[in-house]
Amino acid sequence: MDVLSDAIAAMRAGRPHSGRRDKYAPWGMRIEDSEGAGFHVVLRGSAWLIPAVGEPVALGPGDVVFLAHGRGYALASGLDVEPEVVRMNPDGSPPPEPPSPARESTAAPDTVMLCGAYWLDRSRAHPLLSELPEVVHLPARVGTHRSLRAAVELLGAELAEPQPGSDTIVSSLLDTLLLYILRAWWQGQAHTGGHPTGWAAALADPAVAAALQAIHAAPDRPWTVEELGAHGGLSRAAFSRRFTALVGRPPLTYLTWWRMTTAGRLLREDDLPLRLVAQRTGYTSEFAFAKAFKREYGVAPGQYRRKAS
Repeated sequence: MDVLSDAIAAMRAGRPHSGRRDKYAPWGMRIEDSEGAGFHVVLRGSAWLIPAVGEPVALGPGDVVFLAHGRGYALASGLDVEPEVVRMNPDGSPPPEPPSPARESTAAPDTVMLCGAYWLDRSRAHPLLSELPEVVHLPARVGTHRSLRAAVELLGAELAEPQPGSDTIVSSLLDTLLLYILRAWWQGQAHTGGHPTGWAAALADPAVAAALQAIHAAPDRPWTVEELGAHGGLSRAAFSRRFTALVGRPPLTYLTWWRMTTAGRLLREDDLPLRLVAQRTGYTSEFAFAKAFKREYGVAPGQYRRKAS
């Protein structure tokens, strides 16, 4: 898997949820703090996004917003509208739309949105997602983010007219849409004309990106700094300096962190014997793996698995 896909897989928990929302002005809804991340796509009309931190954002047709950090926010037809609190179900799914007198009439909704939510395990948040801004706003512009727009259109069609197999299709499209949103954001950061920083710079740097890809493709391999630097055509010292500056930690420190993150996911989602979990994360003995895991998580692997089940 590539780095972006891995980062999502490491944090995702449960099934994503989505729905189409037909809103009649005046309307407003407040999403409270949660462990989830949400997106909204305006298909028709307009809306105001009011984040927990920062200025309100005006949204128009085709605009996409993604809120990664689980902090509360509001959406409304106007800044003067008092939003009603929307309490998510325990599995992260939204409640049904409340009844609206306007909905009983023949009038078309003022705003139509696609809304989605992803439940995340934030205990091992990948820095690639942690450094995202409070609001990722992708305005609609002709000729941009074509793959993202195609995924939105497909998702909207499935939600508007469910067919046999729609449950699986919608779940897959939600995963695809999330990757397209993040890809569009990171690519935008790398091509703004300035100097990208953080993970936008790391993914745009050929040497660092090649090393990250190697680590994520084979976390069980006994990598050395020299071998990782060779993937990008750099000497050991030059590579180590560049990797540390862009990723925020030295190469082998990141390797250990990713191995432990991978181990945690395997223990949560799979029933592999600890011996195989150790092998898949680069440890030659179950004892060495258990010692490293407890140092990272504060509990033994078996105890961690029991708590997660």
